[in-house]
Amino acid sequence: MLKRIVPILRIFDENKAREFYLEYLGFQLDWEHRFEQDMPLYMQISLDSIVIHLSEHHGDCTPGAALRVETDNLDTFHGALRQKEYKNARPGIEETPWQSREMTVTDPFGNRIIFVETRAE
Repeated sequence: MLKRIVPILRIFDENKAREFYLEYLGFQLDWEHRFEQDMPLYMQISLDSIVIHLSEHHGDCTPGAALRVETDNLDTFHGALRQKEYKNARPGIEETPWQSREMTVTDPFGNRIIFVETRAE
């Protein structure tokens, strides 16, 4: 049986990744791994039921991925991000023709996370 999907996103700078995902978006660090001290970082982060792996390993994935994350309260999450005054992002909420509201944030490595709230009809 299939259970869940865990996307892997490419990162290039550990400090920028921590600042964006942990401090700005509010994910928590679940674990991290390096084969040796000077080797690339691989880590798992989570927020509510969302789990993402971040990897500095060049063979794991390509930068520029896009993830869609469903949410029930986009306005609250958007407001929390706006209060943080992150210098590299000021996302807005877009009303789409396909009956959703979306907020896109792009990480320092070109990966996009689209937070989606579907309108009830």
